[in-house]
Amino acid sequence: MNINRDKYLNDLVNRMHNGMIKVVTGIRRCGKSYLIFTIFRNYLLEQGVDEKHIISIELDQRKDKKYRNPDTILDYIESRIVDDKQYYVLLDEVQLLEEFEEVLNSLLHIKNVDVYVTGSNSKFLSKDVITEFRGRGDEIHIYPLTFKEFMQVYEGDIYHGWAEYVIYGGLPLTVTMKTEEQKINYLTKLFEETYLIDIIERHRIDKIQELEDLVNILASAIGSLTNVPKIEATFRSVVQSNISGNTIRQYIEYLEDAFVINKANRYNVKGRKYIGTPLKYYFEDVGLRNARLGFRQIEETHIMENIVYNELRSRGYSVDVGVVEKRGVNREGKMERTYLEIDFIANLGSKRYYIQSAFSMPTEEKRLQEKASLVNVNDSFKKIILVKDVMNVTRDEDGITTMSIYDFLMKENSLEL
Repeated sequence: MNINRDKYLNDLVNRMHNGMIKVVTGIRRCGKSYLIFTIFRNYLLEQGVDEKHIISIELDQRKDKKYRNPDTILDYIESRIVDDKQYYVLLDEVQLLEEFEEVLNSLLHIKNVDVYVTGSNSKFLSKDVITEFRGRGDEIHIYPLTFKEFMQVYEGDIYHGWAEYVIYGGLPLTVTMKTEEQKINYLTKLFEETYLIDIIERHRIDKIQELEDLVNILASAIGSLTNVPKIEATFRSVVQSNISGNTIRQYIEYLEDAFVINKANRYNVKGRKYIGTPLKYYFEDVGLRNARLGFRQIEETHIMENIVYNELRSRGYSVDVGVVEKRGVNREGKMERTYLEIDFIANLGSKRYYIQSAFSMPTEEKRLQEKASLVNVNDSFKKIILVKDVMNVTRDEDGITTMSIYDFLMKENSLEL
């Protein structure tokens, strides 16, 4: 099964020979090793790089176990460099290498060596891993399969593909599995036996039940505004736990550091400032989110919102939740302020888009409700409403574009339609 992941290949190609270590990060099982050892390696060979100038070491394999010793691996790599031409060093599961930070920094001093590494335990998955290389690391973050990537290998039409993707998400191995039982067992065990254990072991967490309860609370609340006090109240009322707000805050940071969840901060559009809490949390993969809840809470409206968030992030946008102030006169004739939510503000350089994930707008009242926040934004950036309905892209009298989720996800330039 071949899945083209052109964005990430381009990310690597654009960073070639930049004098930095290319560090591929991402949640476990999202395709980091496949990107380096299959896609990028094939690219190098197609560009005429001699196979002898590609030094590949898979540190989790028995045959390469000896290279976990720092001196052994350095001696081996240096022995492979026999001329002045460019060499490419590809290291997988680099966290298994003793003193790996020192080894990688040593490789930076070899002029004709370009280094690419991946890793997948909680230490290496941490967002602060780049600091280990004293500013000489260049991160490429890889996400689970987008819907478009998923559809490259899904055997069915786009509508059945969506139904599958909403439930089981985009971890590459799930696409190859033939039965629902296989997918459910894989995702459930992966969350329990890999992601949580990584976090527990790295941070030496003893309140394991509280961590699991927190994951369940966050999974149930995707797309909803929340904050630590609200979560703390839920612990007290629902699970009868007195876990402190500081511990909750710390556990959320651990989940973010391992890329299990991501947060979207609230931004006041007219005030041009961040508000702080409450904010929203989304899961890096909706299949993992569903597995955590035993596939019992498949609310397609909220999951679609999570998918839209992940799609924007995978395209390189920073994503916030928008708040826009509306002023008007109430029934008593007094001036009144109300605050309306915009699902997403997506920013990339000079580009900005305001996006509502509406799912459906069956009535005029619903359409006006979804538009309300967008029409109160007083700037010229594009405003978009996404719906699940199959429809042509339209633009109304207020300049608001409405498009199908399928067009948004499947067309590379969909935000410009």
